[in-house]
Amino acid sequence: MDAEWLVMAFDSTQQALRAEMLMEYMDMDIDTFPTPKEITAGCALSIRFPFAILEEVKVLLIEQQVVIRGIFKPVDDDYECVWNG
Repeated sequence: MDAEWLVMAFDSTQQALRAEMLMEYMDMDIDTFPTPKEITAGCALSIRFPFAILEEVKVLLIEQQVVIRGIFKPVDDDYECVWNG
């Protein structure tokens, strides 16, 4: 995965699907895919999005009260949390 992309992980499928719907409504460039095994989360779905829209994503999550596990960036063969709401 490209380092210019971030991964948002969730603890519930309901929150993942809600975030996906909101982000698509806002016409954000996203991709829903299986949560990487390196990220511990309660949901098997994650959303990846470009680093360039991180601040916009944070505002959306806060305003819409979407519960996430965290937003992660790829680092070597692992992921590092950059924001957890």
